[in-house]
Amino acid sequence: MFAGFTAYPVVRTFYDSVHLIGPNGRVEFVGFQNFSNVLFADPTFWTSVRNTAIFTVAGTLLDVFGGLVLALVLFAKVPFARLFRIIWFLPVLMSYVVVGVIWVWIYDYDWGLLNLLLRAIGLSSLEHSWLGDPASALWAVMGAHLWKWLGFNMIIFLAALHALPEEVLGAAELDNCGWLAKVVYIIVPMLRPTLVNLTVLSFIGKMMIFDLVWIMTQGGPLWSTETVSTYVYKRAFDWDSFDLGYPSAIAVIWFAIIIVFVVVTTWLLRQRDRLEY
Repeated sequence: MFAGFTAYPVVRTFYDSVHLIGPNGRVEFVGFQNFSNVLFADPTFWTSVRNTAIFTVAGTLLDVFGGLVLALVLFAKVPFARLFRIIWFLPVLMSYVVVGVIWVWIYDYDWGLLNLLLRAIGLSSLEHSWLGDPASALWAVMGAHLWKWLGFNMIIFLAALHALPEEVLGAAELDNCGWLAKVVYIIVPMLRPTLVNLTVLSFIGKMMIFDLVWIMTQGGPLWSTETVSTYVYKRAFDWDSFDLGYPSAIAVIWFAIIIVFVVVTTWLLRQRDRLEY
């Protein structure tokens, strides 16, 4: 299963990236020509890279920080904590198709829930074509993505919070340590391994985002939500170019970029001093 569905496609992608793959099984070796065209003669590729970078950096920060905040709220045992935990985690159980369709309805200009709420509270001047405006489309898709995954990060952080040593937290309370100081100087440092892992996982997932973007906008309008993954798909199957070599080269370049960023991110966020307790 691994060889057929993971190892072989990866090896074949690297092979195709240095070939021109034409109709009727025509294969022509072109060396690094595909890579050169992608890097130096394809402005759409760089647009997709910019969009993916914005989505990845902003989405990862909001995703991880938002999950931590929600977990801290539940950890503080606010009223109806169990109900909030169910409500916030529910979107994680939904598929990207369901999430995408729900948020397309919410963002609809004429009868979408968001614009209806703005009209109801007297803010009709803020009505917007959220997915139809290139300036807001990417952020609108990011909002849907965060809604789906905040609950996942919340549950992971909540489990890590409950695993913290009670004697350390109890000692902080005996020293009259305020809640904010306890979070900043005690809880967050002890959650560092969880923060690193969730940051890397969130980073990788957003670098490869495809499903939600394709369902909600298909990369539009005017390439404003085009990601590298959607661009690879279009070049391979949606443009009738009959050449799998070029999109394979894009995939290989992006694979290398992801590896570099993951290594750098892990190095920057690694725990230098092991906590002993």
